[in-house]
Amino acid sequence: MKTTDYYEERKTVADYMKRLYDRQLTTASGGNISLRIDDEKFCITPTSLDKGNLTPDVIAIVKFDGTNLTPALHLSIETEMHRKVLLARPDMKAVVHAHPVYASAFATAMPCKIDTKLTAEAYCVLGGEVINVPYRLMGTKELAEIVSENIKSHKVLLMENHGAITVGKNMLNAFDCLELLERSAMMTYLSWNIHGSHDITEAQCKEIDNM
Repeated sequence: MKTTDYYEERKTVADYMKRLYDRQLTTASGGNISLRIDDEKFCITPTSLDKGNLTPDVIAIVKFDGTNLTPALHLSIETEMHRKVLLARPDMKAVVHAHPVYASAFATAMPCKIDTKLTAEAYCVLGGEVINVPYRLMGTKELAEIVSENIKSHKVLLMENHGAITVGKNMLNAFDCLELLERSAMMTYLSWNIHGSHDITEAQCKEIDNM
């Protein structure tokens, strides 16, 4: 496969990975992003490269049967998780996994304590509940299985003592979910020390649901 094949899709993944790093939502070695190309394959960030400085030619292409169509590139250890998530959510095109500081701190507590009802935007985009799935070792089939099962009913998940994962109908949507999750985690923490802080009401939630 040529390094110029599926250039736009690979460029999108590289650009958003840099954006994720520049926003301090992950580290130079952490996190991974994938994007569905078609019904047969997807592209994904590689391993062992600076996540803040990726280019389209180093973004790997993988078939949904697990075949690496770019064998010169080393796949992310979470490739199986991305593969299974995309298969579990055929309605979604993009997957973002990262380790944002506040959200990852909340990933150490079960059940998840992030309050998505502090703002109407968070409730609208993330829904009324963010769940924290039980710990599984990173890069394992066990992690891929538990995440892909729970992602069927959620756009956003925390992984216990690990990080966060989001899905979206496009890359911007998945990135927005991850960024808004981090902001919601920050606001949750801050609101604990703000007298009078409160959620939007159930009536207001229903109003948003009916939009």
